[in-house]
Amino acid sequence: MDFKRRPIFAILLLAVFAGCTRQPESPDELREKTAHATAEMKSDAKAVAQGIREGWSRDKPLDLNTASKDQLETLPGMTSAEAERVIAGRPYDDPSDLLTRRILSKPQYDKISDRVTAKK
Repeated sequence: MDFKRRPIFAILLLAVFAGCTRQPESPDELREKTAHATAEMKSDAKAVAQGIREGWSRDKPLDLNTASKDQLETLPGMTSAEAERVIAGRPYDDPSDLLTRRILSKPQYDKISDRVTAKK
């Protein structure tokens, strides 16, 4: 190797080794990373829980006469205001009462008709 290239090679070699060393994290940095990871996990856990609730509601119809506001809001397209109107209109003899009593429009009812029942 010629003497002119030796300093450049040495500098490159030092730069590679310097990039490989790891500086210990400060407690504040570690705390911040932990808080960020925890927040992400909390968000993921909420999404999983919501998916489970939606999966359960797909398998069995939701009773319009006993469902909570939160349960009603899991129905496709159901807003908070609509869920409150459904609750205020109880009791129902049949799910189609939502239409005849004008609690929901036909398009809104069509989105949920296969997922609701009205037990007496």
